[in-house]
Amino acid sequence: MTCFNTIAEGVIKGNEKLVRQNVQELIDEGSNPLEIINQGLMAGMNVVGARFKKGDMFVPEVMMAARAMNSGISLVKPLINDGDMPSVGKVVIGTVKEDLHDIGKNLVAMMVESAGFNVINIGIDISPEKFAEAIKEHKPDILGMSAMLTTTMMQMKQTIEYLKNEGLRDKVKIIIGGAPVTQQFAEEIGADGYSVDASSAAELCKKLLCA
Repeated sequence: MTCFNTIAEGVIKGNEKLVRQNVQELIDEGSNPLEIINQGLMAGMNVVGARFKKGDMFVPEVMMAARAMNSGISLVKPLINDGDMPSVGKVVIGTVKEDLHDIGKNLVAMMVESAGFNVINIGIDISPEKFAEAIKEHKPDILGMSAMLTTTMMQMKQTIEYLKNEGLRDKVKIIIGGAPVTQQFAEEIGADGYSVDASSAAELCKKLLCA
């Protein structure tokens, strides 16, 4: 008989086939879909996040784990009403204008999603206007911006200024991150928070919503 621990271990190992097989077995046995997510899939991803933060797991392993988790969720999701899907809050995330870096931003999106957030990943090369449109459309609790180049960092400041002018700044918490970004820079441009890595980003999102 399949148990939640087996699914969690499958997520930790990034074994998508194992996760799907065991999730399907629990579904066939009539297990509660939300328990499959919380006690199996997300429990495994929580371990991954902790290990990644400690340096015991690396980006490729985390991405494999996230894919395995999401594969399991895709089987369970049709059995759950949209209103019942566990969600801590909603996050829109994107890489700023003129910056085409994707991997770090995608990893943050995966880790934040695994922490229970509904994440809308709007991609790369996102202008202030597109960030504003995403806020109007999705009404997120948090906006996450990534920049991997010193030459694109100032796009974060320009985006925040644009959101102020559009009357949208006070509607969202804003977090930023990326290789050249610092806590000091976050404070200078008026962001609500800065995260040094993907695991910390998930914790920061939870902290901001509890503030």
